[in-house]
Amino acid sequence: MLMNEQTKLTKDHYRIFGLSWAGWVFDFYDLVLFTFLVSQLQTDLHFSAELLSLCLGISLFATGLGGIIFGVLGDKFGRKTVLQWTIIIYSLGTLLSAFSWSFYSLVIFRFITGLGVGGEWATGQIYINETFPDKLRAKFGGFMQSGAPVGVILASIVGGLISPIIGWRMTFLVSIIPALTVIYIRRYLNESDVWLQNKDQYVKKSALQEFKELLSQEYRKIFLISLILCIFGMSAYWYTYSWLPTYLAKERGLAAIGSTFGIILIQCGDFTGYTTFGYVAEKLGRRPAFTIYSFIMGISISMITICWNQIDAVPDLIFVFMFLTGFGTGFFGGFGALFSELFPTKIRNTGVGTVFNLARGIQFITPLTITFVATYFDLSYGIAIAAIFAILVGIWIWVFPETKGTVINELDQNV
Repeated sequence: MLMNEQTKLTKDHYRIFGLSWAGWVFDFYDLVLFTFLVSQLQTDLHFSAELLSLCLGISLFATGLGGIIFGVLGDKFGRKTVLQWTIIIYSLGTLLSAFSWSFYSLVIFRFITGLGVGGEWATGQIYINETFPDKLRAKFGGFMQSGAPVGVILASIVGGLISPIIGWRMTFLVSIIPALTVIYIRRYLNESDVWLQNKDQYVKKSALQEFKELLSQEYRKIFLISLILCIFGMSAYWYTYSWLPTYLAKERGLAAIGSTFGIILIQCGDFTGYTTFGYVAEKLGRRPAFTIYSFIMGISISMITICWNQIDAVPDLIFVFMFLTGFGTGFFGGFGALFSELFPTKIRNTGVGTVFNLARGIQFITPLTITFVATYFDLSYGIAIAAIFAILVGIWIWVFPETKGTVINELDQNV
């Protein structure tokens, strides 16, 4: 009996979830930590805001490339093996960032970090979605996504409160700790039995064959509509978060502690949104859940940016909409389950990894766009662009078939 056919969760299920979740926590921590060190890097290495925006953009581009590369490798070498590789690579990139001596060295090290970050999400999500029962797939996919706000909260504490004391180099240096999770993955995790059952049929294919199949007539439509949905979702997220700490501190006059509190409050909303999204998706279906959450995000972003002065008279409303901005981001908790229910095992890691991370890689223009808009207006208008993309998520999801209740094993029988 396959793990996803078992009626009760076992210790193997919880191990797979726990270590995939931990990988995603530190994945996001390593990626977002950079945004909290901008001021120190500007002062110490004399970088302009434009150069730092370019550096962040390049690291986002690297996540796209990493997602594509490790997506293929995950189908070829297995979920467990590639999960270890990605964690080691993004930990190494962040460690090397501590020794940056110039802009170009920093770019190279952040590029390495981005490669590992890009590969980890899809591998962890596929790991969970292939091994958990069909009725729990959306819930635990959402639970795994909750690692992102935990990672951001950790980054905000370390980057916002601790790094001014220990310095940016030491902050990067201590980030090698996540690599220790690889020891536990190697020792305690079992490989996805769905992948093992199908590996002899699929592992002989080359990377080119994987992509040719992904873009074949049979899967081309699924790939393209999924990519568009992810681009809308990623744009909503990164237009919100890439310059949010700077926006709260410089344009809204919040001190370091106040800005950090605001980020933590939003991430608490994120965590709540991710952990509840799966329940809503199982109850109402994937499409209604995406629409509800993305619309909440879009409206709330507008409130804390272009409508800030209107609601500032009631300070509590600022905090409410900060929380709701994060809560609406919960629709990200549905990507893993939705895409796993669309792609069969033979191209699942390739398809999901390519879609999610190609969309994230495209976000390399986001920090630059916001910087450009802020030059002529202010940061609030740049960040407010996210509201448009969030609303588009809630509309575009309706071009998909409803995948609630899909039996993953049957996807393999139909190809």
